[in-house]
Amino acid sequence: MSRVKRGPKRRYKRKKLAREAKGFWGKRKNSYHMMRIAVMRKWLHEYEGRRLRKRQLRRLWQVRINAAVRPLGWTYSQFMGALRKAGITVNRKMLAHLAVTDPPAFAAIVEQARAALAPPSPPA
Repeated sequence: MSRVKRGPKRRYKRKKLAREAKGFWGKRKNSYHMMRIAVMRKWLHEYEGRRLRKRQLRRLWQVRINAAVRPLGWTYSQFMGALRKAGITVNRKMLAHLAVTDPPAFAAIVEQARAALAPPSPPA
């Protein structure tokens, strides 16, 4: 079998990895072996971070919604249950945004949810 030296392909592959390792400290940016390990670990943390960010944002939205409904006499879980019963389908991100930027609009949504929980009046 003939010998394959990979010339340009190997150089391209290493340069691509070196771009990913730019800014790393010590051998992690110079030595190909250390660079490869460091970049793989970097990719792993990036992947995990993308998932963690979603978790953290949802927790932030829940805290903001809870802080906004407490003065109106409700807890977060009571409010979300009332929204579901009222058939209001606004996601947590939008609810938290409304609670921070437009409190009157948020209060209107809370009142709609409160009305959905009120027992129906008996027929006369």
